[in-house]
Amino acid sequence: MSFSTGLTRLLRIQHPIIQAGMAGGATTPRLVAAVSEAGGLGTLGAAYMTPEAIREAIGEVRVLTNRPFAVNLFVPEPFDASLYDPGEVNAPLAVYREELGIEAPEGLSYVQPFEDQLAVVLEERVPVFSFTFGVPEAEHLSALKEAGTVLVGTATTVREALVLEAGGVDAVVGQGSEAGGHRGTFIGGFEEALVGTIALVPQLADSVSVPVVASGGIMDGRGLAAALLLGAEGVQMGTAFLPCPECGIHEKYKEAVLAAESESTALTRAFSGKPARGIRNRFMDEMRDREVPEYPVQNAYTRDIRAAAAREDRIELMSLWAGQAARLGRVVPAAELVERVVREAARLSGR
Repeated sequence: MSFSTGLTRLLRIQHPIIQAGMAGGATTPRLVAAVSEAGGLGTLGAAYMTPEAIREAIGEVRVLTNRPFAVNLFVPEPFDASLYDPGEVNAPLAVYREELGIEAPEGLSYVQPFEDQLAVVLEERVPVFSFTFGVPEAEHLSALKEAGTVLVGTATTVREALVLEAGGVDAVVGQGSEAGGHRGTFIGGFEEALVGTIALVPQLADSVSVPVVASGGIMDGRGLAAALLLGAEGVQMGTAFLPCPECGIHEKYKEAVLAAESESTALTRAFSGKPARGIRNRFMDEMRDREVPEYPVQNAYTRDIRAAAAREDRIELMSLWAGQAARLGRVVPAAELVERVVREAARLSGR
């Protein structure tokens, strides 16, 4: 059973399911390839990877599958690390470093070089390039199109979707407020862009001519069936793939996803400086009312804490990105998850 939609035809896939490009190690080549082999579109979340690591991961994916896959990057945003005093930024973090037995790092690396990352995507002729936090420069999009790469942008409002369409994207992911991970908002404040998936998708479908992909709170066939009825041409699922054995997150993180309740997640800037939805823990609660630097500065300052916490199985100090429907997660291989979602949606659709 399969659903033929504008998205499946555009991406040349069997099922209208995209595995979200979750940066930070979740999207291993095994996960990406497994989803693509099952008929969906696997996505390598490469935003934090060096260009060399991206090239290597692409090679590993291609060893495992010859089907289409995507690479996801963050569109760079202007920032000035000199605006923040290291002593002031590190002060509230000192207690966590003391607990973990680590010292504050002396030199910080803020972001990977986007143009070098993108050059790998171009050179490797990746089938699909997806992005968030804005719109790449026109010359970059033009080069990707000339290489035959399908372009997929992220919008949290209709205004953003229209900007993406005008920029030449081939499809728009509508990120509802239920979605886990960083908010993709790039026009205005994120508070005004917290539109739920069920409200956002039909508005996007009525406003743009390219395929709309529903994202946020979609964990099973009910979500896929509902998204298609709302006017989407497919879905993007992230949290649903976190418990899969191919996913690269910490085992305690997986356990936290499966144990989550409907009210367990919240939006926070504590870890990275950018609003992101994750499972509430001690770090989020204790840092809730503190002023922190903008992304990616805060992300760089907390990187050592998150890494040390992972080594010590201290999930109370880790960033546990997840959406509001995390409790619907299932511990099954990625391919089986794709097949179940399609089968459930088909039954609900009377196919």
